Amino acid sequence: MPLNIYIKNKEIRITAILIFTFSCLMTSCSGQSSDSKKNTDIFKEKMFKGDTLKELGNNIMVVYQDTKNNYWFGSWEDGLYRYDGKTILHFTTNEGLSQNKIVSIREDSSGNLFFNTDLGISKFNGKAFTTLNITGADWKLQSGDLWFKGAQNSGMVYRYDGNDLHCLKLPETEAGEKLLKQSSKLPFPYSPYDVYTIYKDCKGNLWFGTASLGVCRYNGKDFMWITEKDLEFDVKTAFGIRSILEDNHGKFWFSNTLHSYTIAENGNFSKQNGINKMIGFKKFDTEAIISMTKDKNVIWFATYNQGVWSYDGKQVKHYPIKSNDKQITLFSIYKDNQGVLWLGTHENGIFKFNGKSFEKFKPS
Repeated sequence: MPLNIYIKNKEIRITAILIFTFSCLMTSCSGQSSDSKKNTDIFKEKMFKGDTLKELGNNIMVVYQDTKNNYWFGSWEDGLYRYDGKTILHFTTNEGLSQNKIVSIREDSSGNLFFNTDLGISKFNGKAFTTLNITGADWKLQSGDLWFKGAQNSGMVYRYDGNDLHCLKLPETEAGEKLLKQSSKLPFPYSPYDVYTIYKDCKGNLWFGTASLGVCRYNGKDFMWITEKDLEFDVKTAFGIRSILEDNHGKFWFSNTLHSYTIAENGNFSKQNGINKMIGFKKFDTEAIISMTKDKNVIWFATYNQGVWSYDGKQVKHYPIKSNDKQITLFSIYKDNQGVLWLGTHENGIFKFNGKSFEKFKPS
């Protein structure tokens, strides 16, 4: 979500752009439009035709390359673009998407694509879009499951096991319930349990980065919380845990570069100096990380408005991302099937790494 709302009091966080009322929260897990034959028939013909465009939109935040090497670009408000190297096709709710805001993209082992929106999970089977029905609420950890973020202000996540879509709530904490009560008195209520990012580590554990409560680990049996205070997450800008990464040494990075963490199975953890203290960066230069990925031994950090940084364990390199000499705001960094890096931005389209710098991507 764009970070256009800032507030200094860390116990009062305004984290949403689209504000969902309590009634919306109740309906977020009660059901959505059915995966019906009528839906499929309506959109089948439109899917093959689509809208052919010559250019991509500007507010493209999510990049994904499927197993057939097609690129899918998810917009914050203009729907979805597919690029096969020659043609750009544009899809919106007119073609069956549940919403034109695409939060993330996943693919299952059969090649079906899933598009995470605030109004449900849209499935594309190669012919048509349908919206998955919520049919369960079981916490499990299975290798083939797909996980999705819930709607803003819902505090929910989704698990899709190939048959059922499960709507799940993170376990309550004392701090979370306190913040929830405080939030209910605000003009813009929010859920501190909102999940910004979902990450699976090398042991198969799931990690959820939240709006105000730090990180939560789920190992299939129980949950473990590490608070922002424990993480020394000293960001004054209602940021939350928006990215999680495990490096090649088994150390975790949680949305900032102040520290990395070694975490045992029993939940005990130790922290090591991150980039800032080792290299001597000024505070906040690279602390607020909105997205991360790794390529071999190099970690790539995409910041909200300070460009991209790479770190190979010894040296750090900065890649400013500008338009008209002005630093632009980033949303995600993604490594494709060929190892090429891409950036999703809030208002400036897609950027692609050419080996030396990130340049604006223009389909040929």
